[in-house]
Amino acid sequence: MNNIGMKNMHVVIAMSGGVDSSVSAALLKEQGYRVTGVSLQLHDAVPKEPDCRVKTCCSLDDVLDAGRVAKILGISFEVIDMRAEFKKLVIDYFISEYAAGRTPNPCIRCNEFIKFALLLKKAKEMGADLLATGHYARISDDGNGGKWLLTGLDLAKDQSYFLFTLTQAQLQQVVFPVGMLKKTEVRKLATEFNLPVAQKHESQEICFIPDNDYVKFLENHGVAPKQGDIVMRDGTVLGRHSGVHRHTIGQRKGLGIAWQHPLHVSVINREKNQIVVGDRKELESSMLRADHATWNITPSAAVFRAACRIRYRHKPAPCRVVMLADDRFEVHFDTPQTSVAPSQAAVLYDGEQVLGGGWIEENYK
Repeated sequence: MNNIGMKNMHVVIAMSGGVDSSVSAALLKEQGYRVTGVSLQLHDAVPKEPDCRVKTCCSLDDVLDAGRVAKILGISFEVIDMRAEFKKLVIDYFISEYAAGRTPNPCIRCNEFIKFALLLKKAKEMGADLLATGHYARISDDGNGGKWLLTGLDLAKDQSYFLFTLTQAQLQQVVFPVGMLKKTEVRKLATEFNLPVAQKHESQEICFIPDNDYVKFLENHGVAPKQGDIVMRDGTVLGRHSGVHRHTIGQRKGLGIAWQHPLHVSVINREKNQIVVGDRKELESSMLRADHATWNITPSAAVFRAACRIRYRHKPAPCRVVMLADDRFEVHFDTPQTSVAPSQAAVLYDGEQVLGGGWIEENYK
């Protein structure tokens, strides 16, 4: 597309105040698009102390950073209040999943319901042709009018795992300007564009929990600590826990029990209010079942080969996928995988291409 065509295209860029979305906005403007920056007010996180080393995103400071970048770039900018929607669709979900003994992924939930649903709808109402974000992922044409979602070029920063819920309709309306770049290149470009966020630290924690203490957050929001037993798989009681919400699958530290070898949380049994522990071998699962599947490319066979990622930093594991009724599927791993946690995402890949995924319902030995 030539610059004349681009000047007739309006792109709304979601600006978090970080370097990735800021450089994305700069690149879009440089390429000739008409760009509008948008920051989302998602929560009322407690402001950080001046010397606090914890970094977050979507805070007031980040919104101000986004506004400064927009002013430097000479693009229009606005803040959209989505606090009510974010609480209902992300925060309340986060609380209820932990209370049920599961391990939620609020970032994927935010992408699915906030950024690529509500914000995309708002962008269209603003007359935008496209919605852009600073995610490290790529979108390419499949040669038949469809789109493929691909991993980011910088595999160390690849965020395709968080984007598996994107549908074909959404992929047609979304762009990821930094998906073809490495992080070092993005920071270099930020310096060249004279952006004040060029060396800004990255967020590492849940955006609405700025001090990263999710247990305190849950208990401040109505999840009552309830003591129960920590047991071996055979039922042997080793100690007591002070709430299933305080533990995650694979956890080794902070159990408060002594044993001749390290023990890990292998099962969180909400019904019995038990934490089941065992050695590392007991964390292995040969199969999982997932529900609420979303497909970028609808599978053409009931059984097919793929690679499955069960958490963000997990290396995709070769597997056989079996399609089930009601938007569910099974993943049979070639080699058992450790710490398969219910309520995390199982994302399926064919090489660098995202096929789709679902939410882990259960794991099996």
